[in-house]
Amino acid sequence: MGAPKYVLLSYDREAEFEGQDGYEETWALCEDAGDLFADPPPPTPETYELLGCAPEGELRTALTRARAEGSAPLGSLTLEILDKSGTAVGEWYLEDVRVLGDRPCARDLSLRDVTVEGSEPDDNPFGYPERPPLSPGFRLLGTQGEPQGTCRDLACVRQDRDEPLEPPLRLLGCSPQGALRAAMDAGEEDLGHAKVLRIDSYGRPVQSAAEGELRAWIPSARGRGLVDLTLDPWSERPPLAAREVWELWGAGRPAEPNRWARCTTDERRFWLNTARENHVYGRQDQPSGTTYDLDGRHITDGPGFFCAMGEAVNGPGGYFGWGFDALNDCLRGRWGAAPPLTLVWHDADVARTCLGANPHTDHSSPLFEELLAFLTEKGVEVHLA
Repeated sequence: MGAPKYVLLSYDREAEFEGQDGYEETWALCEDAGDLFADPPPPTPETYELLGCAPEGELRTALTRARAEGSAPLGSLTLEILDKSGTAVGEWYLEDVRVLGDRPCARDLSLRDVTVEGSEPDDNPFGYPERPPLSPGFRLLGTQGEPQGTCRDLACVRQDRDEPLEPPLRLLGCSPQGALRAAMDAGEEDLGHAKVLRIDSYGRPVQSAAEGELRAWIPSARGRGLVDLTLDPWSERPPLAAREVWELWGAGRPAEPNRWARCTTDERRFWLNTARENHVYGRQDQPSGTTYDLDGRHITDGPGFFCAMGEAVNGPGGYFGWGFDALNDCLRGRWGAAPPLTLVWHDADVARTCLGANPHTDHSSPLFEELLAFLTEKGVEVHLA
């Protein structure tokens, strides 16, 4: 058997939820996995109606164009949820919005019912924006918060779609043991629920890969006594970016800095996820007033800044935030450093050139100037070098 990349553990969702210890049993070491990595499908556009709408700004312009051309792009749209006093009490978002048309509002002929198509982002705070009792409706805002008008309600025109079938996950060259071995020897069809972990070359866990139900096995061509297992995952599969990152972590947490530098932006995001999951919590912060050197040679995007920041504070493979909110949490202490501290940003011109063309949103890289302002506000003295 070659060096295993994955370990298969028994899985008990209820025991995990209740925080029980010791319920996991090692069922197999596996040389490799097939059909493991997959990016989630792009959001499926849905059709919505902005009922009782008074369009303004870009929405009104797009509506005029849609009447002439059949549809028109609008971009992102934020619905501010208003309470009965007209005060905003929440937000809900649509991306890649396209205006499809309009018609007179049956309840108020001075308003329009506007039909749009758009996709919900993954970080929407809830599934659907419910209008509070006695609320006047929603305030509509554009990408930068510019007014787009108002609407009294929102309706989703649901469409039945066939979900694409995904192949099962295949665990290759596995050496079954314990209860799994017993179930196989007994010819049982129900092999149980399992968790797959990525491990390094020393057998140490790196990151969770998948959870699901084992449903079949066959003898493996990889060696005598080995089997190939079939697992139907109920969790999301690791993204394609995980493949490169896990190879870079193949011997465990990297011993030299900037291993992430060759990664794409998506791979850098997954690197941050891996670094966070391998962070050792509870260590005492460095003394107040410590100076940290930020290697800026590879900060060509937002995730690159946070990869470099994690290594500046906590060494190669270190973690110190993946976005503004997470960085703010880290700066409160117990993550390796707390203000006051000094950050010497070497080769800062790389980030000045590459970081951002628009102000930061949840889906874009921050501007260089925004990073500087944020760090200064949080008590970090930054020296550009």
